[in-house]
Amino acid sequence: MLRVKLSAVYALALLAAAIGLAGCSSTPTVDKTTTMSPNAIYADAKDSMSSGQYDKAIPLLEKLEARAAGTPLAQQAQLDKAYAHYKTQEPAQAISTLDRFMKLHPASPALDYALYLKGIINFNDDLGMFSAISRQDLSERDQKASKEAFESFKELVTRFPESRYAGDAAQRMNYIIGSLAQYEVHVARYYFKRGAYLAAVNRAQTAVADYRDVPALEEAMFLIYKSYEALGLTQLRDDAKRVLETSYPQSEFLSKGEKTKEEPWWKVW
Repeated sequence: MLRVKLSAVYALALLAAAIGLAGCSSTPTVDKTTTMSPNAIYADAKDSMSSGQYDKAIPLLEKLEARAAGTPLAQQAQLDKAYAHYKTQEPAQAISTLDRFMKLHPASPALDYALYLKGIINFNDDLGMFSAISRQDLSERDQKASKEAFESFKELVTRFPESRYAGDAAQRMNYIIGSLAQYEVHVARYYFKRGAYLAAVNRAQTAVADYRDVPALEEAMFLIYKSYEALGLTQLRDDAKRVLETSYPQSEFLSKGEKTKEEPWWKVW
């Protein structure tokens, strides 16, 4: 009888200890920002960003945005959070934050920066770490991000021509136009090499029709000429060759079938 009582006491002691441990483990983590002023939170977030700890800055900026709602500091927190997401390889979250900012603050004096940052994020949405290794021409990838970047830069330059970001945005727009044209030529070249000559003509003609004064047009015209030749369409071939000779009298495509290897046209930055 005594043994049974002792066993019961021992079991109760273990249960109490387990409950105590559970209580300790569920103690909520103290949020130090609850006793901090908005300016102090922002200072901490800026320190984290300055040291490259963008992932640490993001939750601080989110708290600041809530605490300082309706103030210029909250707007700054949104912009900084977008930039932090961009630096942590989270472009979708960054763009979502910027879209929300522009919707909530259409008259903000920082709207030009928001447009510029959105353009930069899409502009740099490339092959990530592998782009430097493969050295793939940026025109060889899908152009959706480039087109979205172009629209952001175009809106910036149109609405805020005096903005400090307008000059760089205009240069990047020129780059994107060249990239879009080169993409069409890249596809045309792909079709040509596989014997799909009519498809090659169609894509090369798209570049010629849609773009002006970009390097890709020389090869586009050459592909049209060679595709018509392969198809046996002599009149169209001769017309295309005449246009190529008139537009590019020194064209290496005519003498060598290709241009001398140069540094990629797209290496602007």
